[in-house]
Amino acid sequence: MLNRKIGTTFYKLLQVSENMRNIFGCFTLVLLFWTLNSSSAMEIYPDATQEIGNIKLQKIPLLKGSITEDAVRISFTFPNGVQKSLSSIRVNHDDMSNPSFLDEIVACYVDSSGSEPVKTRMGSAKIKSPNKKIEIKTNVGAPRNSHNLSLDISLKENARMDQSILIESIELQFSDDHKIVIKSGDKFRLRPGLELRAAGQDNCDTYRIPGIITTKTGTLIAVYDNRYNNSKDLQEDVDVGMSRSTDGGETWEPMRVIMDMGEYGGRPEILNGIGDPSILYDPFTHTIWVAALWISGLNENDMLWWASKPGMSPTETGQFMLVSSTDDGQTWSDPINITEQIKDPSWQLLFQGPGMGITMKDGTLVFPAQFKADIGQKAIDGGQYTSHSTIVYSKNGGKSWSIGTGAKPNTTEAQVVQLADGSLMLNMRDDLNRQNKGEGNGRAVSVTHDMGQTWTVHPTNNSALQEPNCMASLIATDLPVKRKKQQVLFFSNPNNKNARTNMTIKASLDSGQSWPENMQTELYAPAGFGYSCLTLVDGQTIGIVYEGTRNLIFQKIPVSEITGVMK
Repeated sequence: MLNRKIGTTFYKLLQVSENMRNIFGCFTLVLLFWTLNSSSAMEIYPDATQEIGNIKLQKIPLLKGSITEDAVRISFTFPNGVQKSLSSIRVNHDDMSNPSFLDEIVACYVDSSGSEPVKTRMGSAKIKSPNKKIEIKTNVGAPRNSHNLSLDISLKENARMDQSILIESIELQFSDDHKIVIKSGDKFRLRPGLELRAAGQDNCDTYRIPGIITTKTGTLIAVYDNRYNNSKDLQEDVDVGMSRSTDGGETWEPMRVIMDMGEYGGRPEILNGIGDPSILYDPFTHTIWVAALWISGLNENDMLWWASKPGMSPTETGQFMLVSSTDDGQTWSDPINITEQIKDPSWQLLFQGPGMGITMKDGTLVFPAQFKADIGQKAIDGGQYTSHSTIVYSKNGGKSWSIGTGAKPNTTEAQVVQLADGSLMLNMRDDLNRQNKGEGNGRAVSVTHDMGQTWTVHPTNNSALQEPNCMASLIATDLPVKRKKQQVLFFSNPNNKNARTNMTIKASLDSGQSWPENMQTELYAPAGFGYSCLTLVDGQTIGIVYEGTRNLIFQKIPVSEITGVMK
């Protein structure tokens, strides 16, 4: 009798659907009918039109030493006002995932009916092995038709930072053996991160402008601005800080200040700031160089970019300063001023491109740089170009320095790599992108074969790498690709034309001619200050330091995850 009744109801549902002439409506009604009436477990695989449930990830790193609340958010609705009791939550991941770096996942029910969301713990699961499924037994019923759940995630103390998990689906198992399987359409991988510098740490309000290199011993050296009072650019009380790691970035030594101009000229430190560092490693002499910008005596309310004037002295114009280390970053030299060697006195400003420099195959040291000068070139809109990216280089191991010409008008912060043919590619922040959000938006790119005396516009100029107008990072390295060694370029920046969001690493196997979408890895979606710097930690791993908001985050990513073809 019951089966006959079910069959009659089923037939009526089909008739309704036919009258509506909606094939998908039929499918939905049938699916919901069997979900509510079958005595055996039925998997529901919802798509975007069914709106049974969805999964939303916080696209941020799982920071070591803290709990990431609401790392995963799950919402679903029971059809026709039916209520069920949830008995377990299963998290399914892909075959590349190794969730053994996770310590615990806590499931919570989120009640948003009041003025403030209220979270109720439902259950938890300790992660003991890289199982295909992670199951959380729940002990709290779901009191409403529409439900919001969250997963809070903590990491093991010894979590390795090259591991990750990609959630493919969430299974919600109910006490009456019914099951909802919500597929995740998001390919974002949850992975560990380390807060290299936290806002307020060591009595420093803000940490900004990261640079990082790897020495031949495997030591990682990161540099950055210590902005003591606020997040303001120079002129301010700013020093260059340094962090050092000898275990591939898993742990870091206490921060040290390596560039501090003190109270030069009898003026307070707020009038002697030094910052925007760029770091360079010379493997031939095992020397680390750090360049930074210093000026003395500006009004504390002045911005150095606008207040620096023609001239050569520290009270007139920004100074190009260097420090070096020959013992793997354990000790550092006093500051060296090379402004007289490379600056044209008529320029308003000359300083490094923050991030990192390179050592060429012949031992030439190269820092990206930028200068500001009224050179009389008129823009299409009638304005005047005043800034140019360029390079500063030394052919004798840092004993003396030279400078190239401007690569492209209206460009500032740049990064440089040596391509496989020996030429130098300069990848530049283009300030026209402040307004240009259309097809012409993109990083400016030029190439030189004569150490910056002349430049050629690259085919991808203002087209291949979108930007919101921000600093970016570019490195080149030789790696095995399908068992053949070749040069690979890695690039990072906020991958968004309109805002400094979506911090992403991209790879190119053809000297920057293309940056395929399947060779891109997003790390951090929220808005941040947006600067970043890349390094090859070892032959299989990329390291990156990037800005959140007033803090710096370090992460490691296997190169195989970015390129998909590294073997």
